[in-house]
Amino acid sequence: MADLEMQPITDDTSDGDRNTVLNYPNGSNDKSKLPLADSPFYDHRIESGFHQSTRTCCLKVRNAMLHNDWHKAGQYMASYFQAIEDTNVSVAQQHIEIIWKTGTDILHHLPNVTMENYNDFYEQMKLLGLNNYLLVSLEHSFHLMVNGQLEKARHQLSMAETWRHGRLSESQSQRVKLVQAYRSLLDYFTWCDKRENFSTAAALSTDEMAALDMETVYKKSTVNLKEILKNPGVWDPFILCYIEMLEHYQQHDEISKILEDYAYDESFPPNPNAHVYLYRHLKKTGAPEKKLRRVLKVLHDLVPSHELMPEYFTLLLRSEKEEDLRKALDVSLLMLDYACWKINLAAWTSLKAAIIKLKQQNVDNWKDVVGDSMASRRDWWPAFHFTHFHAKEDLTTDQALLKVKAWVCRLLFPANKVYIVEWLSLKKTLPQKEPLPQKEPLPQMEPLHLEKTLNLKKTLPLIETLPLKKKTNTEKKKKILKKHQQTSKAIP
Repeated sequence: MADLEMQPITDDTSDGDRNTVLNYPNGSNDKSKLPLADSPFYDHRIESGFHQSTRTCCLKVRNAMLHNDWHKAGQYMASYFQAIEDTNVSVAQQHIEIIWKTGTDILHHLPNVTMENYNDFYEQMKLLGLNNYLLVSLEHSFHLMVNGQLEKARHQLSMAETWRHGRLSESQSQRVKLVQAYRSLLDYFTWCDKRENFSTAAALSTDEMAALDMETVYKKSTVNLKEILKNPGVWDPFILCYIEMLEHYQQHDEISKILEDYAYDESFPPNPNAHVYLYRHLKKTGAPEKKLRRVLKVLHDLVPSHELMPEYFTLLLRSEKEEDLRKALDVSLLMLDYACWKINLAAWTSLKAAIIKLKQQNVDNWKDVVGDSMASRRDWWPAFHFTHFHAKEDLTTDQALLKVKAWVCRLLFPANKVYIVEWLSLKKTLPQKEPLPQKEPLPQMEPLHLEKTLNLKKTLPLIETLPLKKKTNTEKKKKILKKHQQTSKAIP
C-alpha cells in the first residue's frame, strides 16, 4: 500500500482557513470541504535536509512497526540516532525519549536478542538522557528481575539511588523514592530466601548466624519501606511485603498502626485494597465485630460489589439493631444490582434472610421498609433478573437458585407473573423427591392343618388349656335326652 503524503496549501478565498490535498496513487486530487487538523509533522518553518531526513526516518520506523517488520524497523532506528544531534535541546530530548521507548519495543520483538544487547542499549540511554536516568534505570532493573538476575538489578537500583543531576526537583525526588522502594523490594526477596534456608536442625551457632543475617536484611528493608509508606500513594505490593516481615517477628501492633494509617489517611488516594488488608488483619487477630463492621462499611461505600460484602451482610444480620437490619437489606440489594452477583445463590439467600429477619424482629411497617429500598429498582429489576430466559437458565444451572428467586419475585413483584408462572410450569418438570421408604408387609401364611402337621397327642394338652364356651339351654336338653335314651335301652 502506497503511503499517503499530506501537503499544506493556502486557500485564496480565505487566509485563515487551510485545507489539505491528498495525493493518491492514481493521481486524482480531492479537496476536503472542512479544514483538517494539522499533521503532527507539519511545520511552518522551512525544513533543512537534516530535519527532513530525520522526519522521514521516523515515519519509516513507524510504518515498519505497524507492519510487524521489526528487522527493518531496527535498521531504520540505527539511522534515526542522528536526531540527537539537533541543536535545539528540547527537540533533541524528545528524540531521545522516542529512541528509548521505540528502541525498547523493537528489542523485545527482535529474535536472538541477548542480555548484552539490552544492557548496552540501556547504558547508552542513560548517557544520552540524563533527565530520564532514573526511569531508564528502573526499566533496566525490571528487565533484569524478569530474567532472574536479582543481584544485578539490585546493583542498578543502588547506583540510581545515589545518583543526582543538577538541582533536586520535585519530580526527581519522587523518582528517587520509587527507586528506593524497589530496592527495598529486592531486599525483601533476599530475606525470603534466607528464611527458606534457615534450618532449626542445624548447629546452634549456624542458627544464630542465620537469624542475625535475616534480621540485618529485615532492618535494611523496613527502614526504607517505612519511610516510603509515609508518602501519599498506592503502595500495595510494598506494604504486603512489609507486613509479611512484621508478621514473622510478631509485631501485630505495628501492623495495625501501619494498615490503619494506610487506609484512613485522607492524604492518600481512595484505595479499596487498603481496607481489605486491614480487615483481614483484624479478623486474623480476633478483633471485635463492631470494628470489623466499621472497616467493611468504608469498603462497601467504595466498592458495593466487593467479594467481602457477604461477610459484611453476615455481621450486620447478627446485630439486633433495626438500623443494622436495614443496612443489611441495602447491602444485599446493592450486590444484586451488579451482574457479577445476579446468579449467585448466596446473594439471593442473603436478600431472603434479610426480609425474613425484618419480619421476625417485628419492625414497624417492614413492608414499607422493603418497598422504599425497592422503589428505584422496580423499573429495571424485572428485566434484569425475572424473565422467561432467566427462569430457564436458572433451571439448568441451579434449581435452588430458581426456587429462592421465585420466592423473592412473588414478594417484591407480585404483579409480574412472567418468572412466577415459568417457575410453576417448570416446577412440574423438576425431579420429585423420592417417597419415604415404607415398612414391608408381613408375608401371607397359609393356615396350618394341625391334623397333618402335628401329632395329635402333643396337641391335646394345648386344646385342654383353651377356654371353653358356655353351653346353651338347648345343648343341655339334648344331653339329658341322650342320657335318658341310653338308660332306657340298658333296662330289660
